[in-house]
Amino acid sequence: MSDLHGVIGAFSDKDDLLEALRTARAEGWTSLDAFTPHPVPEAADLLGARPGRVAWIAMGAGAFGALLAYATQWWLSVHDYPINVGGRPLHAWPAFLPATTIVAILWAAVASLLGMLVANGLPRLSHPVLAAPGFLRASEDRFFLMIAADDPRFDAGQARHLLQRSGALRVSDLPAQ
Repeated sequence: MSDLHGVIGAFSDKDDLLEALRTARAEGWTSLDAFTPHPVPEAADLLGARPGRVAWIAMGAGAFGALLAYATQWWLSVHDYPINVGGRPLHAWPAFLPATTIVAILWAAVASLLGMLVANGLPRLSHPVLAAPGFLRASEDRFFLMIAADDPRFDAGQARHLLQRSGALRVSDLPAQ
């Protein structure tokens, strides 16, 4: 077991970060992560990011919530407590739609929040990357590339060398927590 979480390099612009990512991928590194002050779609593609599951979770929960709300209203109006008001049908589906819609939205919103928290591994109060020197600038003007120690071909010296020759301003080791 390594006493390192990985090696991280700071870059001044996204082009340097992208070049370092391309180089790392070409050399066979697989466990990489990038931290940027704004979205960099090319980096996401190079990292192999794929669409999240949260949208599917929200759709499923919304559909379940809508079905549950509609079925409850139908059961109550038609079977459990039928009241004939002015000769109208007991199954008055247009009257059921507002509540069905509201409940579907509520279920989808709650499921989205919970799904996002689970998918992102939150809440996580600390991460080794937060100890990297200058990492606070990742939200301002710095771009960071981390090579994690769980990469099958991880060697700290090779990782440092890759980041340095790719133009990193600073290369640091990240101690394991």
